[in-house]
Amino acid sequence: MAIHRIPKSKQKPRSPVLLLVISIAVIAFLWLFCSSSSMAGFSFSSARTLVNVRGLKKDRNYGLEKYLYWGNRIDCPGKHCDSCEGLGHQESSLRCALEEALFLQRTFVMPSRMCINPIHNKKGILHQSKNANSEEEWAASSCSMDSLYDLDLISDTVPVILDNSKIWHQVLSTSMKLGARGVAHVEGINRIDLKENNAYSNLLLINRTASPLSWFMECKDRNNRSSIMLPHSFLPSMATKKLWDVAEKVKRLLGDYDAIHVRRGDKIKTRKDRFGVERSLHPHLDRDTRPEFILRRIAKWVPPGRTLFIASNERKPGFFSPLSTRYKLAYSSNYSLILDPVIENNYQLFMIERLILMGAKTFIRTFKEDDTDLSLTDDPKKNTKDWQIPVYTMDE
Repeated sequence: MAIHRIPKSKQKPRSPVLLLVISIAVIAFLWLFCSSSSMAGFSFSSARTLVNVRGLKKDRNYGLEKYLYWGNRIDCPGKHCDSCEGLGHQESSLRCALEEALFLQRTFVMPSRMCINPIHNKKGILHQSKNANSEEEWAASSCSMDSLYDLDLISDTVPVILDNSKIWHQVLSTSMKLGARGVAHVEGINRIDLKENNAYSNLLLINRTASPLSWFMECKDRNNRSSIMLPHSFLPSMATKKLWDVAEKVKRLLGDYDAIHVRRGDKIKTRKDRFGVERSLHPHLDRDTRPEFILRRIAKWVPPGRTLFIASNERKPGFFSPLSTRYKLAYSSNYSLILDPVIENNYQLFMIERLILMGAKTFIRTFKEDDTDLSLTDDPKKNTKDWQIPVYTMDE
């Protein structure tokens, strides 16, 4: 199409409105051009750095963070790495490590897998070959961390990455290039010094694996409650969405219910002293967790006729049946059609049960976690190392 020039003498004055419209159009075009360039830059540079970081949010710049590493196994007591504790024990360690990351304002490098002790797993994920090497055995006797926890949800409080992510490998590579300026292997240094001493606070990576102790032993001295930054309920409430959804289905079927957690098998241990007398670290526990004593204990908290959900590691069939004289009993096994397609191991089952327990109108624990908790026994949960003669009568 031919463009005919109009002599300047014949041009009409341009309208101010027209000039304003043209200006807005030019600004809009420039804005769109800059935006597309910016997004293209993100796609080809930053995205490579942030890949495989589950739960990443736009307001988190992991590429500029400082990191805290405690090791690739939560429960590895020094040289005895073949042993493995239960979920609650490992969570105590994990929660303490997360607290340190929160205190230091660092991203926590979380193990990508969690060890599962065979005695805590009845679903049979332990299919170990006789010719398997140690890493293959570890993979067979563990489960992926993101099958248990919602890492995005955890990162809302404490930013975390997994130790099999690309960004972690990038951090390792960078720290090796920086040498002494990039990483410090610390042992016996408290978190306050790590935060306030510039020799540590400015480093890219702090590595806690110099200690031969297990995570739990590193975190064992937690008597100063004012120093605890994450509550006991933090990790139980961080269950992955799949487990939350299953727990919600069961809770809807239960309706209005109360719940008790009865811990027996792993805590009722006795040994004979030099005179042949049986002694226990929890002298009242066996008594307090038997049905006849449970009925007496919870009568003031749970009215007759209520639905009572029971979570327990007691293996004797029908052990809690005497409670049915006063309550309508419910167990996770009653909902196997909902649970079995989802759960792969007992850790997942226990996490679902915990969510159900937390949703009860009245929840009664075995041991008190806090002073306000309702509990079946007054024995302390912590190991007092005081072996006493078990009590089986009602000694008021």
